[in-house]
Amino acid sequence: MDAFFASVEQRDNPSLRGLPIAVGYDGPRGVVATASYEARPYGVHSALPISRAKALCPRLVIVNPRFDRYKEISNIIREIFHQYTDLVEPLSLDEAFLDVSHLPCATTAALEIKRKIWEATSLTASAGVSVNKMLAKIASDYKKPNGLFVVKPGAVENFVAQLPVEKFFGIGPKTAERMHRHGLFTGLDLRNSREDDMVRWFGKYGRDYRLYGYGIDNRPVEPYRERKSVGSEETFLTDISDIDELCGELALIGKETWRRVEKNRFIGRTVVLKVKFADFHTVTRSYSPLIPIDSEETLVNTGISLLRTLLVESQSENPSATTHHPSPNTHQAVRLLGLTVTNPIDPAKVIPMLPFAPDDF
Repeated sequence: MDAFFASVEQRDNPSLRGLPIAVGYDGPRGVVATASYEARPYGVHSALPISRAKALCPRLVIVNPRFDRYKEISNIIREIFHQYTDLVEPLSLDEAFLDVSHLPCATTAALEIKRKIWEATSLTASAGVSVNKMLAKIASDYKKPNGLFVVKPGAVENFVAQLPVEKFFGIGPKTAERMHRHGLFTGLDLRNSREDDMVRWFGKYGRDYRLYGYGIDNRPVEPYRERKSVGSEETFLTDISDIDELCGELALIGKETWRRVEKNRFIGRTVVLKVKFADFHTVTRSYSPLIPIDSEETLVNTGISLLRTLLVESQSENPSATTHHPSPNTHQAVRLLGLTVTNPIDPAKVIPMLPFAPDDF
């Protein structure tokens, strides 16, 4: 979908149409979830701090997000997808892969889907059509908004040869930067690389990255992907240094994480703590108890233990960070905390812990 959250707000509120808007929470730590196309020429984009966005575009209108509304419209769009195929792999509320290889013409199907979305929601969608997920994803971004771009089989190798590595689905900024250090800037560079070098530089993903240079992506469309983790995080309005205050905040985050765990009937073995310090340096720690995470109490206590250990380690590594905090209960300021349950297991394989009777001993 094209600027989905912002487009929904402009559709529902005619007074916002034609204005540069950003969907997000207007606060010192707010970030842009989606920017309208009127805002983008100013440099406003997703994940940009709201304060920076307003500096770039003084006329910018900040709109609080309404996720229930976006989900409602997303469900309408998904129903349209399923009129054409059962092989629908959602990436987010506004994006999905569709396997339409059984249909006579994928391009015709894409045009019809775009038309039906417009008729049902008055929103525009952009589509990419090609022989695999990677190429379809790249193509979908080529002619936004309201675009359709097709990469035909005979054009694949020439198409990917000139692409910057940053354009390939699954290659983020940090990986792209590492590629640049090894002289890899385009799809052609990936194609001409040596497999053993790629594996040495990028581990198990190295082979896949090299195949991207040929336009090869063997991943199927997976409509029922297994959930790998459940978590939540919180960015604080002001940085927090006090350890007890941080533990209190983590307990609230754990409460929300556990609510999501129960809602999704998720069973995991591992707790992952995420800490982002005031300087934006991010650290994670994890722990896997002997039994699966079976209660909010276990989740929170494990998270707090990880947090206290991490902060003590950080304090010893950066003693200057606490120069202005003489209390032993203060620490380097923390900007964000997150808590996640991961390492899923099949519920059928969980053996319940039954109480022992006296005669059992």
